[in-house]
Amino acid sequence: MSLPFGLDPGLAAVLGVALFVAAFVRGYSGFGFSAVFIAFAALLTNPLPLIPVVFLCEILMTAVQARGIRGAVDWRRAGLMLIGAALAVPLSVLALSHASPETARLVVSAIIGCLSLVLLIGWQLRRPLGAAGQVSVGIASGLANGAGVGGLPVAALLAAQPIPAAMFRATLVVYITGLDLMTLPIMGVAGLVSGQTLLAAAMALPILTAGILLGGRHFLAASPQAFRRSAVLLLLVLAVLGVTRALLS
Repeated sequence: MSLPFGLDPGLAAVLGVALFVAAFVRGYSGFGFSAVFIAFAALLTNPLPLIPVVFLCEILMTAVQARGIRGAVDWRRAGLMLIGAALAVPLSVLALSHASPETARLVVSAIIGCLSLVLLIGWQLRRPLGAAGQVSVGIASGLANGAGVGGLPVAALLAAQPIPAAMFRATLVVYITGLDLMTLPIMGVAGLVSGQTLLAAAMALPILTAGILLGGRHFLAASPQAFRRSAVLLLLVLAVLGVTRALLS
């Protein structure tokens, strides 16, 4: 059986390892799966065909996590942000679907790098955001999601507020799933979803399951804050490498 998107076996194996690491990050912290995997993929290949695969993977991982997170979700916060995202997602998908592979690499890596810096410096809000602020964060997230990293603005917002780790993780998982469910059909209309997308997601499922279950097990026994910082540092390194590669290519 031929591999999706014309990937050779060596590259597919390397991407499989990146997929496992990204799934572990998601299982542990609730965010970072798409950003880690796409930032890594952008170093090796055109990331655009892989973004819809990542969204399908996010949805599959939520099915694995659902039972353990339902009671910790801030449903009102997630809903308000999804309203904002719905306003911005079509524009972001349209813009990126017309980008060249080189431009896509540069845009994806630059967005990941900027948002990782926001997370890394520990920016804090002086007061909780109201409904309008939550919708605005959703708009920013929707604009970033054409590049597959719409979860990072929301992670930055939640990390800037005194939210329990379990709520942070669960609300992010639910929000990102909703964001992906609204983005995938728009990507389908833009011609970015195909049978190869479904095949790649099906092949990824065993790797995803192993990574997310292992990450979730570690979440119960270690400091989410310490791991979150490590995940953001990883994102920042990958983003810098991605920007450097795009500028030199």
